[in-house]
Amino acid sequence: MKVILTHEQSDMDALASQLGAWLLWPDAVPLLPHNINRNGKRFVKTFSSDLPYVDFKDLPREPVDTIILVDTQSMITLKGMSEDTKVLVYDHHPRREDLDPDWETHFTNAGSNTSQMVAMIREKEVALTPIQATTLALGLYEDTGSFTYDSTTADDLEAAGYCIRHGADLDIVSEFLYPPLSADQRRLYERLLKNIDTYQIEDQTILAVKADAMDVQDEISSVAHKMRDVLNPDALLLLVSTTQGIRLVARSTSDQVDVSAIAEAMGGGGHKRAASALIRPDSHLEGEALQHFLELQYQAMIDSLKNHVKPAVAVRGLMSKDPLLLTPDTPVREAQRLMQRYGYEGYPVVSEGQVVGLLNRREVDRAISHGLDMTVDSLMTAGDITISTDASLEELQTLMGVSGWGQIPVTSPQTGEIVGIVTRTDLLKTLSPKHERPSQEDVAEMLARAVPTARLALLHALANEADKVNLPIFVVGGFVRDLLLGRPSLDFDIVVEGDAIFFANRLAERYGGRVITHQRFGTAKWTIDSVNQKIIDRLELTGEVDPEQLPDSLDLITARTEFYEQPAALPTVESSSIKMDLHRRDFTINTLALRLDGEHFGKIHDYWGGLDDLRKGHIRVLHALSFVDDATRLLRAVRFEQRFGFQIEPRTLALMEESLPLLNKLTGARIRHEINLILAEPKAPQMLSRLNDLGILHAIHPALPWDRSLEENLQHLDTENIDPVWALPEHSDHLDIRQTLSYLLWLGHLPQMTLRSITSRLRFKSDLKNLLIATSKLVRTLPNLMDASPSAAVRELEGAPRLAIYAVYLINSDPELRELLRMYITKWIEVEPATTGDDLRKMGLKPSPAYGQILTALRDAWLDGEINSTAQEKKLLNELLAEIE
Repeated sequence: MKVILTHEQSDMDALASQLGAWLLWPDAVPLLPHNINRNGKRFVKTFSSDLPYVDFKDLPREPVDTIILVDTQSMITLKGMSEDTKVLVYDHHPRREDLDPDWETHFTNAGSNTSQMVAMIREKEVALTPIQATTLALGLYEDTGSFTYDSTTADDLEAAGYCIRHGADLDIVSEFLYPPLSADQRRLYERLLKNIDTYQIEDQTILAVKADAMDVQDEISSVAHKMRDVLNPDALLLLVSTTQGIRLVARSTSDQVDVSAIAEAMGGGGHKRAASALIRPDSHLEGEALQHFLELQYQAMIDSLKNHVKPAVAVRGLMSKDPLLLTPDTPVREAQRLMQRYGYEGYPVVSEGQVVGLLNRREVDRAISHGLDMTVDSLMTAGDITISTDASLEELQTLMGVSGWGQIPVTSPQTGEIVGIVTRTDLLKTLSPKHERPSQEDVAEMLARAVPTARLALLHALANEADKVNLPIFVVGGFVRDLLLGRPSLDFDIVVEGDAIFFANRLAERYGGRVITHQRFGTAKWTIDSVNQKIIDRLELTGEVDPEQLPDSLDLITARTEFYEQPAALPTVESSSIKMDLHRRDFTINTLALRLDGEHFGKIHDYWGGLDDLRKGHIRVLHALSFVDDATRLLRAVRFEQRFGFQIEPRTLALMEESLPLLNKLTGARIRHEINLILAEPKAPQMLSRLNDLGILHAIHPALPWDRSLEENLQHLDTENIDPVWALPEHSDHLDIRQTLSYLLWLGHLPQMTLRSITSRLRFKSDLKNLLIATSKLVRTLPNLMDASPSAAVRELEGAPRLAIYAVYLINSDPELRELLRMYITKWIEVEPATTGDDLRKMGLKPSPAYGQILTALRDAWLDGEINSTAQEKKLLNELLAEIE
């Protein structure tokens, strides 16, 4: 097998080079790296059905005779490689001094490595599809800065022309191409990243930064665009000193943050999502004076931020919509009837579209009790009190206090029409104290109850070591979530806000073990399985402690942001805050971090609303494009929802519905992996039912079935104790027996043509596919065996796998057919004649098909009760031999 590899954090030049190599060696496997940059990942997802890339988990387990390295000179080790594996290198970077001399190398000085692949494709006249030509063109454009970098050569331009002539779509290239930054812009970008201030206002994350940009001649907006894409805040404010003055570039991705208002306050303008301003000092300023002016403008901007961020919870979020309105001439008894019918305590009184008063239940009840026949205008509290839908809770609270009204009509700021009513009860519910996050002491107690002694002692040891070198370290994600839910797991990784490799080496020096590092990504694996007892001794634990409580290894990961100094370059990795590290997660409940070092041990960090959603039982994505980034999150959302008994919150549910078509762009293998995880869950039937209700099953494949009977079958599987007489394997095709049987119970009743379509879409491995086909066949033939003889039943069943037979046994509700299957497994399958083929040979019968016929006839006679002893078998054997003669 030939395998095509490239570097991690792959850019489009790397992916295009892999495609080029595959076009030249179509029998090779282009193996996707684990980490691909954002535009590359999005491109592969979008055009996965047209491209040949293979995920690591789908790599065939075969000997590797050739490795083809493209756009890199570094090679990972794959299973199947040997000393005889041939290595070919196609690269455009400078040759490494330590490169293995036995490797066959091909270097080019072109700006893009894709250029030499296209040159070979052109020479061999390999046919290209339009999307293949587009992929190659994207690699060329990205790595040459759209042919503007000084490393661009004529070969790059000729390769691009060739791709365009063969159908490359430049609109697609433009859509997926990051705009290149100039050298000045890249330097400014780096300065800005190191000085970002973060502000949390009304649950909005606003990143603000100031810097000296006197040395930048190019426009600043591309730098802002780049930072916004990388950091993904709700709003980004860049304030830089330039030769023209102080320039503001503002970007927003949230309706709550109106950057045009921020720019207007500084003398500029624009749109709500994009705005700018240029502030010129009254006189020419240089040096420290200019920087002081910049600082003053920056501080003024920060001080005004609260004025330009709408409250996360405005009146519109509290009010009841479409309230009943009364006119001043409404009779009091009609008002009483309405109050009794609809239950409201207060009604706006409106005349000619304007609020003129408020009628509440107390006045109505008093008038009725006194027998007064009055109209509303005589009972109401007069006034024109209203509040806008955009008003904050503070404004509402003040208005209620000043007016004394317990119910306030709510108006639209655009039309002035009454669109709702908000009550004092609504306000009190919203302002009621929120649940506080668990104290450090509470979390420490949770850890002590949940984590085995040795593993907990190791956590404390890590905390102490980190504190000595002033490194914040965290356990993150699922471990923290499950700990707070009272269902802790034992697996955790350590995120270091600093240098994880330094910390791992320090731990190895202190406790032993080996450290495997990945310098580029700042990660390390501390392997300790060989020194577990030494660590136990060093931890000085009292009593006997099992070393097996310690993990075999521990992954230490640098909290980081990754960015590209220029298109197609290897990523620049800079340590970042835990907050930005957590922002890459799928759902808010998985963004929680537990700090370990020093006095911070047990402190929960919650930047993205994870605790609130954990308490409310909500599954919520972090941003609107979450499912666009990774459509497998559609299945994951359901898995978490059903596992924890949560609810997918409405906005996320709406995003899921909009994202269903994205499932078509996922590979079958990725979808199958998520379904495998679901079938390993105790609540798998409920998860599949929910997937069906949301239309996800149909979106994956229209023929994927679900109904009440299937749900009951899978639920019954949970309570079924498998009798050892069935002798079922514990695993099949990397699935445990429960997962395999779940597939068979779920899909095994389908016709074979339908099954083949589903298994093709989901890229089922051959073992599972064959089991499903066998189950489907048996479901249809079994009823025909109701009146068959035992021997006929055995002939039909003996080719079927035990797992398929057991699945049909569970599916079938007919007790007679179930007993037939059980008889086959427990009794009939063991029936064999005393006579063997060797006996027939000794009796002078030449080897021929007659052997099988005779032995089968003898077995059938035993099964059907025609013979019951060896003597009877011998007699029958003689009769059969006589017939042959």
